[in-house]
Order: sequence, then structure tokens, then C-alpha cells
Amino acid sequence: MRTDLAVIGAGPAGLAASLAAAARGVRVALVDAAPEPGGQFHRQPAAGLRAERPEALHHQWRTWTRLRDGLAASSVRLLAEHHVWCVERGPDGLTVHALLGPDQEEPAEVHATAVLLATGGYETVLPFPGWTLPGVVTAGGAQAMLKGGLVVPGRTAVVAGTGPLLLPVATGLATAGVRVAALVESADPGRLPRHVRSLAGKLPEGAGYAARLLRHRVPFLARHTVVRAHGDDRLTGVTVAALDAHGRLRPDTERHLPCDTLAVGHGMLPHTDLAEGLGCRLDGPTVAVDDEQRTDVPGVWAAGEATGVGGAVLALAEGHIAGRSIAARLRGTVPDPGQWAPAARARARMRRSAAALDSVYAPSARWTDRVTDDTVVCRCEEVTAGAVREALALGAGDARTVKLLTRAGMGWCQGRMCGPAVAGLAGCEPTPSRRPFARPVPLGVLAAQHTEEGHS
Repeated sequence: MRTDLAVIGAGPAGLAASLAAAARGVRVALVDAAPEPGGQFHRQPAAGLRAERPEALHHQWRTWTRLRDGLAASSVRLLAEHHVWCVERGPDGLTVHALLGPDQEEPAEVHATAVLLATGGYETVLPFPGWTLPGVVTAGGAQAMLKGGLVVPGRTAVVAGTGPLLLPVATGLATAGVRVAALVESADPGRLPRHVRSLAGKLPEGAGYAARLLRHRVPFLARHTVVRAHGDDRLTGVTVAALDAHGRLRPDTERHLPCDTLAVGHGMLPHTDLAEGLGCRLDGPTVAVDDEQRTDVPGVWAAGEATGVGGAVLALAEGHIAGRSIAARLRGTVPDPGQWAPAARARARMRRSAAALDSVYAPSARWTDRVTDDTVVCRCEEVTAGAVREALALGAGDARTVKLLTRAGMGWCQGRMCGPAVAGLAGCEPTPSRRPFARPVPLGVLAAQHTEEGHS
């Protein structure tokens, strides 16, 4: 199909951009891998589950209903279950290549004059002894099970790691009837008052979660970490210990917490695969954009977690700005920033909040000290921390060389999950992967495309 604007990602940023652009006469195709719009933040249970009170599982429900109803009343064409694997630039604009449905074997293309990358983010996974046991899930994974499937991963859970996401995950599980044995936060929340001005809009939300956890009698262990997960066939418990100010284990503070579920998270990273494939400039781990959310590639905008993880409110503001900018640029006019001044103010405010939270909840650099040599780091290729350290001893000085010597990152996920862990063990920052495709593609799809190009 052909359209003016292809928006990739139907989370808060993609929805806000689609509605803003469509309201100004732009033909919009909203492309998303999920069966329904909303993204992870507004993930909804399947209609067949007949949820009686889905709003009980969600924050900012009114915002979601506004977006949902606006989408239904708009001219936006929703292309659900479209798994985008590449965006290609050509003489006639941009082509979005996708695979259809759960099998991801049938190809589809969307031809557009402009593209907005609202691809969201994914969780940072840091390994520790026992993290591969059944019963250990990511914090976002536990939240997705609850929101999308109305199921809980177990009866007794420990929620651990670092970052603001742990609060709603622990609250959601407790509200659903799970006994949360502890919320284990490795950072020191006592540092939050230092950023009270930047976090003015976030602190009431956090206080609300804290109050609900208090009502459910969930113990809160600040400056603690999971040392090891225990079990044979599945998780039976975890050992936690206190951390000192430098992130090292404090002696004689270990305690055992019986549980059948461990929901663990250490923050998020932006999804930049499509942006990297297009050649967009990155600013560290994020897609670099200007005040209009434009990348340095003509015709390509980016918004939401891809440009910096900061939550739904920031994503909505960035998406709205991008949608209005795109509408003006497609008309051949220079946008007037005054028309989106409220969104720009919200964007600036939420970016300050995100920076403050990053400084408080950054994982300690000493986490690698607790990773034993027999701990699996790359699950796809079954590469252990010991193998990574052997590569370092042989002279590997970066994650790419470790990959070449150990195969860490060469498996199905192509390093998306283990990349931060390998980089941490190597003592370097994660680097852009420069993958040609954002997801695995059947050879038949590539061959058919090559044949079509050869006959054109």
C-alpha cells in the first residue's frame, strides 16, 4: 500500500503522532506487531478473556481511552500484526518491509513519503547465578502476562533489580493476589530528594504505588540485590544481600526468600535497529533528533523510548510534536513551534525527570563481581561468564572481539538480550550493532524480493 506517513509502533508515541498528523489531513498507516494498539504501556487483555475491569491493571486509563477512541474515529489505517524488519530508502520515498501474522512468513510492504520510528524500548537483562531457571522472568514480562493474559507467573514472587518499573510491577502482582515476598531495589531511594524539583511530577505517582504496597504489606529492601536464584527444575527461592555505598555486598547480610517467581529488571534500552539500518545518527544508545523529532535522515522522524527512555507522558509529547511537524513538512511549509508549545514544555519537563531517575537508578558497575564463571551470559549460544573472561584474558578489549572469540551474541536474538551483559563484563559501553535487519527474515522472502527487483 502507499501512504503519506508510516508510523512504526502503536504505543503512546505512535498513537499521538498518528492522531496529530491525521487531524491535519495526512494519510497515515499505523504499523504494529501486536494484534491491538497500545504498546506495552497500554497493553490490553484479549477480547476473548472478557476482562470485567481492565482499568484496574492500568495507569493513566483515561489517557488510553482518549487515544483508543480518537484512533477509532480517525482516518488512520491500523496495520496490526505487521512485524517490521527493515525500512528502505529509495528514489520514490521510503518502503517499510514487514512480515504478517504470528507465523511471520508472508511479506508486506508500505510505501510512504515519511516514516516515524516509534519503536519503543526493551528491558536490560543482567545475568546472575540461577537467572535461567524456570520461574525467573523479566519485570516487564510479568507485567505483560498480567495485562495481556490476566495471568500471574506464580503464587509467591520477589520483584528485584532497579528502576521505577519495579513499583507498578510489584503493585500489579500484589493487587492480583500474588504474595510479594519482597521488593528488592539495588539503588538508594534516599537520593531521590536531591532531585525533587525535576521529579515534581513523578513523586506523587511513586508515593501512590508505595502506599498500595504498604497496604499489601510488601517488604521493601532498599540497597539490596539478588545474589543467586535457587532450584533444580524450577525456582524455589532467592538469596538477597545488602549493598554498601559502592555497590559491593555487605558481609553477613544474606537472607533466603522462598518464592516460585522472580520478576527482575534493570531499566530499559531504546529499540534502535530500524534507525541504525536507515543510517540515522545515534546519541549514545538513543536515536538523535532535533526539536521537531527529526532524525538526520531526510523523511525520517523518531519519538518515544527510541529517542530516550522516559515514560508514557514524554512519549505522548514527542509523538504529538512529531505528528505536527510531519504534517507541516509534507505540506511544504516550515512548522511553527508555537503551535506545539505545551507539548514542548511537557517534553522538557519529562526529559529532566528521566535524567534524574537515570542518575538514581543506574545499575551499580560492581554487578559483574557477583557473576560466577559458570553463569550463562548468552543463552542462545550457552556462553558462560567464564568464557567471556577467558576471551578478555586473551586480549579481547571490546564486546565485538568477545563475540568473535566466544559466539556471545551470535544466536537467535543477535545480542539484543546479552549485549549489555557482555559489554559490562568486558568493561566497555555497548556499541551499535549495525544489524541489516531488525528481526529474522525467511530466506524465501529475501529471495522473492531479489527476484522482483531483478525483473523490475
